[in-house]
Amino acid sequence: MKKSHKDNIILGIESSCDDTSAAVLINGKICSNIIANQEVHKQYGGVVPELASRAHQQNIVPVVNTALEQANVKANELSAIAFTKGPGLLGSLMVGTSFAKSMALGLAIPIIDVHHMKAHVLAHFIKQENQNNKLSPKFPFLCLTVSGGHTQIVLVEDFLKMKVIGETIDDAAGEAFDKAAKQLGIDYPGGPLIDKIAKNGNENTYGFTYPKVGELNYSFSGLKTQFLYFLQKNTKDNPQFVSNNIENICASYQKHIVSYLLKKLEKAIKKTGCKDIAIAGGVSANSKLRSELLKLGEKTNCRVFIPAFEFCTDNAAMIAMTGYFMYKEKLFASQDVTPLPRINFSQ
Repeated sequence: MKKSHKDNIILGIESSCDDTSAAVLINGKICSNIIANQEVHKQYGGVVPELASRAHQQNIVPVVNTALEQANVKANELSAIAFTKGPGLLGSLMVGTSFAKSMALGLAIPIIDVHHMKAHVLAHFIKQENQNNKLSPKFPFLCLTVSGGHTQIVLVEDFLKMKVIGETIDDAAGEAFDKAAKQLGIDYPGGPLIDKIAKNGNENTYGFTYPKVGELNYSFSGLKTQFLYFLQKNTKDNPQFVSNNIENICASYQKHIVSYLLKKLEKAIKKTGCKDIAIAGGVSANSKLRSELLKLGEKTNCRVFIPAFEFCTDNAAMIAMTGYFMYKEKLFASQDVTPLPRINFSQ
């Protein structure tokens, strides 16, 4: 992309969990999005915070350099640096925050602290260099954000004006997938593997119950316990129960979670009258959720927006995109900003 001195060039940095990512955005279009995954966690069956922060320290310089090179941008051409302030793992967030602050201080440019979950929502507005006619949701719209740490229904009224109208009161949907996978002996990360195994199963083989919580809220802690007891009861009667029925178990469990997620989203559609609906976050890569959301769109006469797979999981493109909207409003952070592992959605 040909650049001029009037260009808005944002470097985005994402380090909230176990992916080190950097992206460059020029005038609202993503020109690079580099992600370094951390394979070290696989042997432990989950993310180890200390190992994650160490890996971020090793990855962040080459990842940022690669993102700048791929976008054909020099550091002194940057307008601002956007980074994930939270929520996330504190050690991981500190690496990205410290790097962004140091680099921006050296370049004498502003820093922009981005809310990770809001960035997932705004991933729907990411445009790449060759995309000029990409459709995006119209305000107001509903976004179901589902990940390993969060499950929320967000009413999006503008780029920087959102509110949570429904959320989990305990665990997240992504965690319910991962814990079930661990109990089934499935490798980490369990959620995507459950999705893959479920494709060959009968989703109506087993049934689970829904918890009774607020109208638009969720609860997954009871489902996790229910699933554990389900396995204990059946393996007691038949030690080979899991290995003989793994595909049907995965399909039934996945169907239950997806139907539960969309049951509440349908209530939110009726309550708000929104005609555009979207999903975001790591679990939005789930094939069952994507296909059932399309069906819900047909049923409710809503337009459906599903992010590209590369923008479902944690990535810096969504941080740069959010940073771009904040940059236009001059919403800059000071050099004494600190990361927050837990951060209110209104912040």
